[in-house]
Amino acid sequence: MKKSILSIALIAALAGCGQSGGAGSEGGARSQIRIVGSSTVYPFTKAVAERFAQLNPQFKAPILESTGTGAGLKLFCAGVGAQHPDVANASRRIKASELADCQKNGVNQVVEVQVGIDGLALIEANNAAPLQLSLEDVYKALAANPYGKPNTTKTWRDVNPALPAVAIQVYGPPPTSGTRDALAEMILEKGCAQNAEMKALKQSDEDKYKDVCTKVREDGAFIEAGENDNLLVQKVSANPGAIGVMGYSFLEENKDKVRGISLGGIMPTTATISSFEYPGARPLYIYVKGEHVNAIPGIKEFLAEFAKAWVPGGYLAQHGLIPSPADAQAKAAAAATGLTAVAANELK
Repeated sequence: MKKSILSIALIAALAGCGQSGGAGSEGGARSQIRIVGSSTVYPFTKAVAERFAQLNPQFKAPILESTGTGAGLKLFCAGVGAQHPDVANASRRIKASELADCQKNGVNQVVEVQVGIDGLALIEANNAAPLQLSLEDVYKALAANPYGKPNTTKTWRDVNPALPAVAIQVYGPPPTSGTRDALAEMILEKGCAQNAEMKALKQSDEDKYKDVCTKVREDGAFIEAGENDNLLVQKVSANPGAIGVMGYSFLEENKDKVRGISLGGIMPTTATISSFEYPGARPLYIYVKGEHVNAIPGIKEFLAEFAKAWVPGGYLAQHGLIPSPADAQAKAAAAATGLTAVAANELK
């Protein structure tokens, strides 16, 4: 009973804020959806938000901020109320520790919706000599302490004698980005785990294993390029020999300037990513605050528009989003309508 009264009071307070028409200032009124998070998911959500606003003139256009996945989820999980976002874009799944932070702050209805698939692509300038890398090559080039020893490599030839004597210069995302997490888990760790000693270390000391396998070097070979993927493309295209780490959708949009790099003999393409053959294939998500659904106008309609857009042949394909498999789409559509909270025991 007490919970119900608190819930009703919260909805009334949020709705009251919404009716007075402010744009979402801290602690003030808000009558439009506020979305934060991943720069990779941002262009897809932006396209949906624009279509939603066109088709639903009774609602104000959503406010979007590209903050990076980690920073976005931190804002999303900070609490319930008009000063906190309603939706978080994420280029990786929410972590168990992040969900715990949500719950600690009263955000108990975290709805997970997988919106499609993207690839974590390594890119190079179109006028550069083509690189072909293995997961182990990337790990040896970018790890702070490959196999537990300080990284002294300067060129790709230092990493692998079959590679050119070109300086290692990699532009990539900051630690707040889901793309950085994906680089660590899907590329670096997989390259590291091919070593028998590292496999044994995982069994004996998982914390040390994680540090050795996923910590990125900080001596200038890896350059944090911020959350602006278009700027990253410019840096790589202007520096033949440099490579970049970014979402496949941005590679697709900039094929006149950059191309993908083969990983383990597999190029990033729509086909290899949708089949998960490409090692950098990854699901993309949005997280919705269930406590806000009946309080901030338009959230249900926004979710319905997203569900129309992510299907094969939907307009998000024009923006580079690769549709999820049919079973994942069905689960996502059910989550978007049923608003079932993600379970903590499903997360890492």
